[in-house]
Amino acid sequence: MKRSRVNEIIRQTEKLLSDNGYVLPPFLNWTPEEWQEKGHECDEIRDNALGWDVTDFGTGDFDHIGLTAVTLRNGNQKDPARYPKPYAEKYLVAREGQHTPMHFHTYKMEDIINRGGGTLLIRVYNSLPDESIDRESDVTVHLDGVTRTVPAGTQLRLTPGMSISIQPRLYHDFEVEPGSGDVLIGEVSQCNDDNTDNRFEPPVGRFPAIEEDEPPYRLLCNEYPEARS
Repeated sequence: MKRSRVNEIIRQTEKLLSDNGYVLPPFLNWTPEEWQEKGHECDEIRDNALGWDVTDFGTGDFDHIGLTAVTLRNGNQKDPARYPKPYAEKYLVAREGQHTPMHFHTYKMEDIINRGGGTLLIRVYNSLPDESIDRESDVTVHLDGVTRTVPAGTQLRLTPGMSISIQPRLYHDFEVEPGSGDVLIGEVSQCNDDNTDNRFEPPVGRFPAIEEDEPPYRLLCNEYPEARS
């Protein structure tokens, strides 16, 4: 992805959040120059990948295959003694015409909440012992405290205010119902490790390669400089 496109997406996301009444914590507004001055007092942000995450899943086609995420808080499965939070929270933005590829989480359980905008479509499948997609068995889902059983591959509709609980190893993807508009999503989950806890089917990349055609407006969560000593 070009840096100019990443910058544009972050600015659009900031406006979307503001228009919906959400105020971001201060670190999400720090400039790259400000990050150069930050010391070890900000290690929790660095070590737990808090912050901006704009990805095209390695496809080079963000408008059709991609997602924008803002991680507000997170624990750390690798270092629970230092970072004991067992939970994480994110905002996600799914754009109309955009698809988040089919995947499951090995460890993480999450609630996906439609916070506003259009209608979110989530297709669900169970997984098989070899971690492939089970395209035959019915799927049990939990929508705002209501348990339902649906056929494999059912695409569930979440209008604003609705949520679904995603169990570990439950395959799911995201799309937006055509004509309904971009969706602001809330994610409340167990602590999140995008480097080890995602299984995509078929496999995709996780973080984009950046073409530096202009200076960064905000740093992405995998771009922070080392702590100033």
